Amino acid sequence: MIELKHLDHLVIRAKDLEAMIGFYCTVVGCTIDKRVAELGLAHLRAGTSMIDVIAVDGKLGLMGGAPPDKEGRNLDHLCLRVENFSVENVLAHLQACGVEASEVYQNYGAEGYGASIYIKDPEGNTIELKGPADENG
Repeated sequence: MIELKHLDHLVIRAKDLEAMIGFYCTVVGCTIDKRVAELGLAHLRAGTSMIDVIAVDGKLGLMGGAPPDKEGRNLDHLCLRVENFSVENVLAHLQACGVEASEVYQNYGAEGYGASIYIKDPEGNTIELKGPADENG
């Protein structure tokens, strides 16, 4: 039997690698863990998990077919559990970054029901920023 601990990593293919790195680091709070320029790859630290971003015109990206666009995505959405989640603080941060946020939803996640806010990255991928489970979680 396989026992899962947490999300290890997610790979996103990008038309503009630097814009995606900037967004995930500045808006979402990731840090650059490692870059492999010859592959067109950036490993971004997202808490205990990683988000790998690969350039569609890089060595790895060329293996994946057409780039993401309005008619096709490489994923439905990425959900990141936010530590010390405060709806007001998250919304203020997103506004300061010029990022449009969804309304606040109560969604079910790994820890139970809690607040979620959705945003889009520069290439249209949806990101769910998730708070902890509420008391009724």
